[in-house]
Amino acid sequence: MAEAADFQGTSASPARRWLRRTGALLTGAPLLAGLLQLPAATPADAAGQESLRAAAAAGSVSVAVDSLTPSAPSDGDTVTVSGTVTNNGKQTVTGAHVDLQVGPPLETRSSIDTLAKKSNDLQGPSGEKVGGKYTEKYSALTPGVAEPFSISVPADKLDLGRDGVYQLAVSLSGETSAQPWDQVLGVQRTFLPWQPEEADTKTKTTFLWPLVSSAHMAAETGSNEQQTPVFRDDELAEEISPGGRLDQMVSLGKGLDVTWVVDPDLLASVDAMTRSYQVRAADGSTTPGKNQEVAKHWLAELQQAVTGNEVAALPFGDPDLASLAHNGTNVTGSLGHLKEATDVADETVDTILHVKPSTDFVWPVDGAVDPSIVKVATSAGADKVITRSDSLQDNLSYTPSAARPIGGGTTAVVADSRMSTAFQGDLTRASASTLAVQRFLAQSLTLGLQTGKQRSVVVAPQRMPSVSQAQAMAEALEALQGGNWSDSQDLTAATKAKPDPAANTRVPSASAYPSSLRKQELPRAAFEQIARTQGKLDKFKVILTRQSRVVTPFGRAMNREMSTSWRGRGIAAVGYRDGIESYLNGLIDGVKLIQKTETKLSGRSATIPVTVQNNLVQGVEHLRLRLTSKNPTRLKIGGDAYEEQRVTVNGGHAQSVKFPTSANANGRAEVVAQLYTEDGQRYGAPVTFDVKVTEVTPTVMLVIGGGVLLLVLAGFRMYTHRKRAAAREAAEDDTTEADDENDGPHDREDAPQNPEPSGARLKEEAEAGSGADASEQPSDPAPDTAAESTDPSGTGERVDR
Repeated sequence: MAEAADFQGTSASPARRWLRRTGALLTGAPLLAGLLQLPAATPADAAGQESLRAAAAAGSVSVAVDSLTPSAPSDGDTVTVSGTVTNNGKQTVTGAHVDLQVGPPLETRSSIDTLAKKSNDLQGPSGEKVGGKYTEKYSALTPGVAEPFSISVPADKLDLGRDGVYQLAVSLSGETSAQPWDQVLGVQRTFLPWQPEEADTKTKTTFLWPLVSSAHMAAETGSNEQQTPVFRDDELAEEISPGGRLDQMVSLGKGLDVTWVVDPDLLASVDAMTRSYQVRAADGSTTPGKNQEVAKHWLAELQQAVTGNEVAALPFGDPDLASLAHNGTNVTGSLGHLKEATDVADETVDTILHVKPSTDFVWPVDGAVDPSIVKVATSAGADKVITRSDSLQDNLSYTPSAARPIGGGTTAVVADSRMSTAFQGDLTRASASTLAVQRFLAQSLTLGLQTGKQRSVVVAPQRMPSVSQAQAMAEALEALQGGNWSDSQDLTAATKAKPDPAANTRVPSASAYPSSLRKQELPRAAFEQIARTQGKLDKFKVILTRQSRVVTPFGRAMNREMSTSWRGRGIAAVGYRDGIESYLNGLIDGVKLIQKTETKLSGRSATIPVTVQNNLVQGVEHLRLRLTSKNPTRLKIGGDAYEEQRVTVNGGHAQSVKFPTSANANGRAEVVAQLYTEDGQRYGAPVTFDVKVTEVTPTVMLVIGGGVLLLVLAGFRMYTHRKRAAAREAAEDDTTEADDENDGPHDREDAPQNPEPSGARLKEEAEAGSGADASEQPSDPAPDTAAESTDPSGTGERVDR
């Protein structure tokens, strides 16, 4: 009569339901007594029975509930359940029919977990069939063929009583040739929240909507004034393109009452794509990016989506707080990077989204905390830590509010672990997604019915939901926000809720941190490499005329090196860090000394040029070039063992610096050129070269000068002697001719007895005299240094005399 009444639209009373259930128990009692009298099974029999039970539990027909609408029905609604049934066996199922079965309310949150684990177990409870016209029948189910079903039933036909969560099972029954009787061959259980009227006390629910991605930008930028950024790949363009993961996150989140949790690095990266950018290919080459319009559209959509909602900004790059706490705090400078990442977050979000974000929150991976993580999380100024109830556990029979003080002025925002993990796993199948949505709603309603007191609950899902996971989240939120037991609130309001005095405020010890998460952490070597890169950057930046062109991109790149997105991607993380350090090394090597060959130094003093090459786009300054002689007794630089000079070189140019030198002895002297910063730090590699000294002493110079002087004087004397002899010979010839014409022999007799020598004789005497004079010169003094070799000189550099 009760079933007839149900078919006619009359709801069964609670008394009738109790009578039906009692009758079912009494009917099964004799069968149970008979089973108890069976002999004990042997081990082999037990194994066989276990195998049969396992096969029976799996069922030969799979049932998939692809949709359940509405997810949380009210009075007057019609519930529609749709899906497919598939015969996985080898025999055709005849007389098959799909039925809806409603079980008793699930009183606790743990009972919901238990039922979810056995959602398709034939041995579990299924409840009473609705039956009648609310059954779908098949003449036969062929093996391997999926058949659809769709059953719509008014909510008042489901025999729902008081407010609560009910089990809703969809079962397929039929018979096979091997088992020719009607039996349940497959089942799928889900949850049906029932809150037809407004709850007296509604739960305050905060849902975090994360916009986080992996690191896509490198530290490399173009040499132009705009510093064209270089992307490691084009994956970000795929994520923000229509249908991509991040595109779906924005589209689905628009219109929902959520708190947007944003990594500023993602915003900065997309913003960089709105202008000219380059994408690096696998072979190392770069090509111009082509997704400027896609980036502009995504940012415009995001700006509209966050309007009116709270935006919480994570530190830039979403640094892995647990890795930093466990492996990086003893590495110099690591905490400084976290502080920088926090400081830049506010400006980045405000500039791009035009909203003032909250920067008071940090979010460790999976909400797992220990004292060291809390200490690191708050070291950068944040005083609110988003954790999770499976980390900061409560020993209570109910779920307390999320916010609670944990000491030191820090507030732990404890997200509900059951609701936060409801959308993990593969939700690409509609049945899996539907089950996740119904389970989430069931947990939310049961939580609200626990005490009748208002609670403030936070849901923190996985950081980077897939498209299918995001779709399930949005579907669940729409149902929740349209339901009768929950009101939305933002994250800041959740932290201001009055803490439950019975809630746990003790942070778990380090030993309680999950080993599965610890295995995925960045190692100490990662932070040491980051510190090494920072040290190189600190030395490099002091010589630059425009430091921000290098400091800013490298600073942001090192923030990305600490990102939580590297968890489970150790090889990729190492490659990213190596790429950043290698690129910085290349920039540092762009300012260097030009190699020199052996230099020859002839003479007492000369200058030695040393060339500084600047291959950077910008100029360098605040450098000092030191030239040092390893043998100052032989060769001095500027009157001492070394000399320094300031160096300033424009971008793309070279500058030669000349150093005065003085030689004291012949031989080779090793000279070292080294660049230094103004604070005395070495910069770049030294250049070492030899200087070959071939000095000429003052004594040798005096002897050579004297010899030259004697040669000049001898030549002058010869010249005067010849001139005088020629003059006398000419005069004598004129006199003789006159005497011959006038006096004849008489005149010749009156001539002197010792006449002057003829011109030829004078010439001979002069030559003889000069030879005698030369022979009478003193010999050259012996040199006090070895004579200079007359061999051809070797290859070397000329110096300025």
